[in-house]
Amino acid sequence: MNDLSPALDLGDHAGTRTPWDDPDWQRRALGWAERAVADAGLREDTARRRGVRLRPWSVLVRMPLRGGGNAWFKANPPASAFEAGLGEALARWAPEHVLHPYAVDAERGWALWPDGGPLFADVLDAQPEPDARAWEEPLRQYAVMQRALIPYADQAEALGVPGLRTAALVETYARMVGTCAALPADERTDLLARTGLVADWCAELADLGIPAALDHSDLHEGQVFAPGAAHPDRYAFFDWGDAVVGHPFASLLVNSRFVQGRYGSDALPRLRDAYLEPWSGDGHSAAELRRAVSLACRLGAVGRAGAWGRLFPGAAAGDGTDVARWLRELFREPLL
Repeated sequence: MNDLSPALDLGDHAGTRTPWDDPDWQRRALGWAERAVADAGLREDTARRRGVRLRPWSVLVRMPLRGGGNAWFKANPPASAFEAGLGEALARWAPEHVLHPYAVDAERGWALWPDGGPLFADVLDAQPEPDARAWEEPLRQYAVMQRALIPYADQAEALGVPGLRTAALVETYARMVGTCAALPADERTDLLARTGLVADWCAELADLGIPAALDHSDLHEGQVFAPGAAHPDRYAFFDWGDAVVGHPFASLLVNSRFVQGRYGSDALPRLRDAYLEPWSGDGHSAAELRRAVSLACRLGAVGRAGAWGRLFPGAAAGDGTDVARWLRELFREPLL
């Protein structure tokens, strides 16, 4: 007899407790997902095993469908529960650049998503020779999407997306340095003494006049779906649980590290400029846009520290090594 119990993927987090450990939560969540599948006019293939991916930041259930393909149930923790409602809104605001959820329960942070097609990371892995130019078009499309989302910045915050506009970065930086127990006392004192420098960078970035927009905040090859048969020219951006409303160019912070790891630093200027092409018609010179990228990526380290602090609320008071790492990153020379 075939074992059709869900296949569990715990990654490197076998000791982490998640809502999946609660049988009552499982029953409620899976019941909701099953109803959502049926309401979408789909039928689950009960002859195939579900897959369950458990991480501290989400529960993801793969639900195989009759005729092939999968639907994906995702449950976010409280700190990123906004992702469900944001995903529903993005399908209205930027429909050509994101997945459209089958169903959303914004209050509980639950959503049922369609299969997005080929993962961009897999496409890059299959390249016979590494070619960084593969990133040019997705970065252009991502920038076009960000520009289209500028008018919705306030609405995104109203949905619960954290606000991290340039004007708020100095206070956020000082608060995180002051509460991060992983920083030795002398280093904390040194970092707090640099608050004025952070304020100067923020003022310079604000003066460049790029409006706030949605920043994915964790943009890399594993968060992008490549074009497929249904959308031969479209890249779709997903997994918005780290998103903030802030300076759009900070999106290149994490992206630049992934690109450097795969292709080396020489690829970065070309890809930065591909990202900046859609921003070049607003009266800013190329030099100003590049300076804005450098400042935004440097200051984006505050946002990354904040994301770790939100998703792991005990980190600042306990093992805040990732929070501390990003706070230190602020003063290293940016890659871009």
